[in-house]
Formats: sequence, structure tokens, C-alpha cells
Amino acid sequence: MKVMIRSAAGKLSAYVPKKDLEEMIVEQEKAELWGGWIKLGNGWVLELPDMAVDTRLPVTVEARKRADE
Repeated sequence: MKVMIRSAAGKLSAYVPKKDLEEMIVEQEKAELWGGWIKLGNGWVLELPDMAVDTRLPVTVEARKRADE
């Protein structure tokens, strides 16, 4: 699914246009964000693609939602 990652006031958020959903990123696997998972405020866990560490935000990426555990 397409997800836009952006930063505002030093906090990261994710927007999913197809669901008209915007949530704060509350946890992330890797400090550099890319190539790991992120957890949104609503409990969703998304796998992000590998990208360069210096990728500028905002950026739209193709992410995968993990199956509910």
C-alpha cells in the first residue's frame, strides 16, 4: 500500500491515502527508519522498503502491512 511518511515538529507520521488514515509513528525497528518495520498509533505494523539513510521527507513509499499477530 502507498504510505506517505512525513516529519512535523520532530515527530514522524504516516498517511495512508487509500484509507484516509493519518497516525503517528510510535515505534520503529531501526533508527534510520528504512528497511525495517514501524508501528503506528492505531497498532498497525508496516514493513518499509530499503532506502538511503538521507532520504528527504515527506516521501511516499510502498509499504506492506504485517498480518495481525
